[in-house]
Amino acid sequence: MTVKEKLQRSVASVVFDSAYRYIKKDISSNTVKLINLAQKLMGGEFPEKNFDAFRSAMRDKDNIWYRFTESLINECDGNYIKKLLLALGVGAGVNGTKQVRKNREIYGCNIPFLMLFDPTSACNKKCKGCWSAEYGNKSNLSLDEMRSIVSQGKALGTHVYMLTGGEPLIRKNDILTLCRENPDCAFLVYTNATLIDEEFCVHMKDAGNLTLAVSIEGNEESNDYRRGEGAYKTTVDALDLLKKHGLFFGMSVCYTSKNIPYVTSDEFLDYMVSKGVRFGFYFNYMPVGGGADVSLLPSPSQREYMYHWLRTVRNQKSGKPMFFMDFQNDAEYVGGCIAGGRNYFHINSEGDMEPCVFIHYSDSNIREKTILEGLKSPLFMAYYHNQPFNGNHLRPCPMLENPDCLRKMVNDTNAHSTDLTAKESVEALCSKCDAFAREWQPVADSLWASTAHPDPKTQFYKDRNNKNV
Repeated sequence: MTVKEKLQRSVASVVFDSAYRYIKKDISSNTVKLINLAQKLMGGEFPEKNFDAFRSAMRDKDNIWYRFTESLINECDGNYIKKLLLALGVGAGVNGTKQVRKNREIYGCNIPFLMLFDPTSACNKKCKGCWSAEYGNKSNLSLDEMRSIVSQGKALGTHVYMLTGGEPLIRKNDILTLCRENPDCAFLVYTNATLIDEEFCVHMKDAGNLTLAVSIEGNEESNDYRRGEGAYKTTVDALDLLKKHGLFFGMSVCYTSKNIPYVTSDEFLDYMVSKGVRFGFYFNYMPVGGGADVSLLPSPSQREYMYHWLRTVRNQKSGKPMFFMDFQNDAEYVGGCIAGGRNYFHINSEGDMEPCVFIHYSDSNIREKTILEGLKSPLFMAYYHNQPFNGNHLRPCPMLENPDCLRKMVNDTNAHSTDLTAKESVEALCSKCDAFAREWQPVADSLWASTAHPDPKTQFYKDRNNKNV
């Protein structure tokens, strides 16, 4: 951190302590005052109407965001929340956002707001349809390589890091080291919850800038169908442990043709809220890898159901007090596909830079190139020049909804398969998506034509490259 950034952090810390004590006296009116302060600190980086919406929510005690805030303040550890907000608000929100936008102009390529990387390929579970179940435990990024990813990322302005795998918590000690060394960054780990224990929760709270997205898929029956017998109980026990320690955490849900009724039910969502789950990241199943089960792909009617369901649970009066995001059906808020470094990319446990966690092709490796060199490589520049891949942002993905786009980019750039077991040609992968893309198109086009959409230039970022916004 620079001297200026350290001073910002110090001032924000003092302000938070005073504001937090004050807010607890009157959550509604005093949270509005905190929002006013945050708006000043952000320096106009985000639209004023966003802050207006937050203020309106905090003035209404029936609003789901008031209920969310109330439970956060009453149930989470204050010092832990402060460290997390300093990383997200000052590190990523203020300084990171400015630097990312500046570097997009300087380098003429995609610069990501966040990066995903895999500390290890190893996993202690074997979930149906998951490619990493076949990877084994021989592939790892060293601690120094992970340090390099973060240091290079921070130089570009990236201050948010998500860790995938494999099961990342197999490397929990190294992850905690990264968190402690980079208090100006926020870290999120996608985990199957099997390695969460009392000791880890204590260290996680002490670090402060680490949160978890715990994998779960509905009730015990639907969850254990894909994740194995006993997985549900292990996960629920872990949620109880995280809540007991006052930590901020969420859930990661892969929705499939089999589990949608379970993972969208009021019973499931209300139970997750009672367990302290603060956010839900929903992912459309992707048929990646030789063992992929194409029958798990949601049908077009199921995908349309997810679109409407998402907006129902986010209704400020009748929804759920949890932050929900669906990376397919929310693409309209960010102008389509965000992969290829536009707002994120993925580094696997062999160091391969992949455009997306679901698209296992690469032409760059961090052991041979800098991250910036990788972002300017032919494959990543193909993303840069072609995004969005569809004017209908309900069809954002170059693989699932526009498979011919991925075919062309991989073939034109001579990118190679990075699958760690059996190389999968781009034709083999895209052929598994052709039918869905064809069947989803008329449904998506009708839905797009019949609904209003936000302007991502003001909703998300203000890049000057008209092609990409």
